[in-house]
Amino acid sequence: MSPIAIPPLNFTLTLPFIFLAGLVDSIAGGGGLISLPAYVAAGLPMHSALATNKFSSSCGTVFSTVRYRRAGMIDLPLALTGATLALFGSRLGSKAALLSSPVFLQKLLLVVIPLIAVLTLVKKDIGSENRSAELRKGLKFGLGALAGLLIGFWDGFFGPGTGTFLILAFTLLLKYDLVTANANAKVVNLASNLAALATFLWAGKVWFPLAVPGALFGIAGNLLGSRLVIKSGNRVVRPFVILALLLLLGRIAWDLFKT
Repeated sequence: MSPIAIPPLNFTLTLPFIFLAGLVDSIAGGGGLISLPAYVAAGLPMHSALATNKFSSSCGTVFSTVRYRRAGMIDLPLALTGATLALFGSRLGSKAALLSSPVFLQKLLLVVIPLIAVLTLVKKDIGSENRSAELRKGLKFGLGALAGLLIGFWDGFFGPGTGTFLILAFTLLLKYDLVTANANAKVVNLASNLAALATFLWAGKVWFPLAVPGALFGIAGNLLGSRLVIKSGNRVVRPFVILALLLLLGRIAWDLFKT
């Protein structure tokens, strides 16, 4: 990897955004929509920015996942099923990305995301209680596997918003409350993040001078965010889900219309 030089001011200004990204990500997913542009703005080349972002976000997600697990908020067998299928879906998605353009899906999401945001905002009962026990075990695991496969495909094909989509899938399909859905989503998202990180580490793309302090700030954000979720529940998750959807909408609109 060619030498990278980042001005000290850029270096310093980047870290608060990584903290904010960790905070948002631990509550509602979508933290990469904040941290990745921050790494790029700091002066990292795109591949190094992607790799460094995966490093710091993966470290942060480990801590929030452990905290949710200790709080008894993760349905581990279901989450691991989704994680396994997400790895497979991500591989399929990355292969598909080499053969086609994500433009159709991006345009579709320009319509779908505002509808989901409005639905989440208007219907106060969405994700207000855990009704997953109403589903038969086979159906529950089948839907969890399907969600992992499809959203894993999206993660490999395009990527942004994966954590938020997982939370919505666990809420709308599997009838979990938003808090439990968020905790389960962390296991699935962590699996796909670690798989991608392994690839970046092997290729030597992680820029550790910023990745290590970024990881520390990301961990701090994740710890604070997971504490807020455990303490305040759906009351804090819902607005952050809407925020994450709006960030994703802005990212997709930018990607589509910047040229």
